[in-house]
Amino acid sequence: MRVPLIAGNWKMNTTVSEAIALVNELRRGLDEIDNVDKVLCPPFVSLATVRELIRGSSIKLGAQNIYFEEKGAYTGEISPLMLADLCEFVIIGHSERRQHFNETGEIVNKKVKAALRAGLKPILCIGERLEENEAGRTEEVITEQLRSSLAGIEHLSGLVIAYEPVWAIGTGRAATGKQANKTIGFIRRTISQKYGNQIAQDLHILYGGSVTADNAAEFMRQFEIDGALVGGASLKANEFLSIVKQTSEIRTHLSEES
Repeated sequence: MRVPLIAGNWKMNTTVSEAIALVNELRRGLDEIDNVDKVLCPPFVSLATVRELIRGSSIKLGAQNIYFEEKGAYTGEISPLMLADLCEFVIIGHSERRQHFNETGEIVNKKVKAALRAGLKPILCIGERLEENEAGRTEEVITEQLRSSLAGIEHLSGLVIAYEPVWAIGTGRAATGKQANKTIGFIRRTISQKYGNQIAQDLHILYGGSVTADNAAEFMRQFEIDGALVGGASLKANEFLSIVKQTSEIRTHLSEES
């Protein structure tokens, strides 16, 4: 079984001092949990500070965005070279970036390529809107997002995919475990058709969208789901710790059964 990955996307929350306090609450508890890869994704301004706080621990670090150029006159942007010395992962193509900052599939593709060139591990977000889901177009939308996001990319080593149905992000309306598992299974089959079965089976595909300590177990029991990209719940230490702990316990149990 693939080792599950739980990533906390703090979004545009926490000052540097608040980030310090949150990491101090999380570090010991996260370090005591085995069989789960744990990633924290704070805002850019806290990356260097959080990196020092988690040094020597089992916790990994990720950024929330990236620009696709290495350097230049792009005021306010953060390049892959700037991130490469700071963190291991980077979230790309989140629905909030697509919605509020008009990020197209072409832009997402450039960012994924830039991240991979820099040795970063992209967490590529894909997912359908509510009207697309209700119209039965989920697989069509997912297929197009994968096509555009991965165009020209021959090797997926280090890549993580996060399935985040847009209608479930920040709404409190999570997909059911069976719904998420079905779509993630489709994503894996789609990857298999282009890159081969072994690549698809090795690929980590997460679920994201209103994941909480109350519903995490439902997702982690699903065979195709390899973890979660957690939003609001990652800002609450006890909640995030509970999600990670439940994931470890469930996957250890399932591994023993198999």
